[in-house]
Amino acid sequence: MTDLTKNAQDDTVTADQNWTTICALQDLPCDAGVAALLHADSPEETQIALFRTSDDAVYAISNFDPFSEANVLARGILCSIGEQLAVASPVLKEHFDLATGQCFEDENVSIATFPVKIADGNVLIAA
Repeated sequence: MTDLTKNAQDDTVTADQNWTTICALQDLPCDAGVAALLHADSPEETQIALFRTSDDAVYAISNFDPFSEANVLARGILCSIGEQLAVASPVLKEHFDLATGQCFEDENVSIATFPVKIADGNVLIAA
């Protein structure tokens, strides 16, 4: 399981991180997920799921659902669990906190999250 080190909306991202432009903010639908490739065509290629909320906050998490072992989280349903914004996996319906990656149903399971920033109308991911 990937260690989680950053909140997707964390402002304490270090300067030595490499930022990759993923898409324009306007290309992301509100309150829905989109899959994207990070480091395409390299050994570090990773599928991520991007979620844009109605207030233009953007979260980036791994697209890989550890329960179904499939890259499907971008097709999940956004929801709130208490005060936490989450995504429900479209396969087995486990919920993952968008900010931390922690699974609500199993405290021993979490997914990777990625720092996000918006610059000049573009969504950038640090990884």
